[in-house]
Amino acid sequence: MKAIVYRRFGSPDVLELAEIERPEAGEGQVQVRIRAVGLNPYDWHFLRGEPLLFRPMMGVGVRKPRRPTILGSDIAGVVEAVGKDVTRFRPGDEVYGTMGPGACSEYAVIPEKALALKPAGVTFEEAAAVPMAGLTALQSLRDFGRLASGQKVLVNGASGGVGTFAVQIARTLGAAEVTGVCSTGNVELVRSIGADHVIDYTKQDFARSDQRHDLVVDTVGNRSLRALMRALTPKGTLVLVGGGGGRLLGPIGQMIRAKILSPFVSQGLVSMLATVKAEDLDHMRGLMEAGTVKSIVDRTYPLAEAAAAMRYLEQHHARGKVVITV
Repeated sequence: MKAIVYRRFGSPDVLELAEIERPEAGEGQVQVRIRAVGLNPYDWHFLRGEPLLFRPMMGVGVRKPRRPTILGSDIAGVVEAVGKDVTRFRPGDEVYGTMGPGACSEYAVIPEKALALKPAGVTFEEAAAVPMAGLTALQSLRDFGRLASGQKVLVNGASGGVGTFAVQIARTLGAAEVTGVCSTGNVELVRSIGADHVIDYTKQDFARSDQRHDLVVDTVGNRSLRALMRALTPKGTLVLVGGGGGRLLGPIGQMIRAKILSPFVSQGLVSMLATVKAEDLDHMRGLMEAGTVKSIVDRTYPLAEAAAAMRYLEQHHARGKVVITV
């Protein structure tokens, strides 16, 4: 089968289209014929082997992956075969979900628990855009931010992958007011997906506004903790999703600072990484089938142009998600 692999860390230039052996489904696994792959910052962190300090925790070598690595994590496709003890899916089912690196290929094997049925009436490209970004948005608001009905929410980075989902999901959780922060060219997009207020960060600093919010979700990592906290009510909560930082620590540096500061302030300072849960994928499926949440897909690329897709993603200007079709 064809797959996009890299044999050393680096820029998208190290990606290559290779012919590799098709994986077979083992116990508790599902073999999926991939139709679309949604790219995430997670993927370019693995591609570049960054943050440097965490390469061993990524399951990779210090200088290069321990074996050729397949790019990508989020998938949508059709079940080809199921392994022993798989009960939720059967061949022919249209599914979506997420895995570790291994998605940019014609076939992949994925744990049953990391998959759900694809939302009806949604394209494979739209479904592949959901898993990591959608679950991060949902869990940041519901589980870590503990968003309650009637509260005010601000999403910094509202036009990105996580941000576009967060703006929409906040509405489904009962937010009284949702404010999105983005650049000039994305103001209308963020307004169109349900934001009550949109702040163009090139013209206005949300941290210096008189408005205070019960919950701030930061997906960008481009502001200091002090600036983000100024946008909160005295008992508000800041959820750090990721983004920003240098090559050594990446977003982990900001998260560590928040952990150290948290006991000394009245506001909640929380860092998060999304957890793959089949029930949350099912929850997102319900929202998409109801039409209350939709994927924003900026661009699609064929599998052979995966390097171009990653270059575009790394520019940090994507509106919503970048998707590869297979």
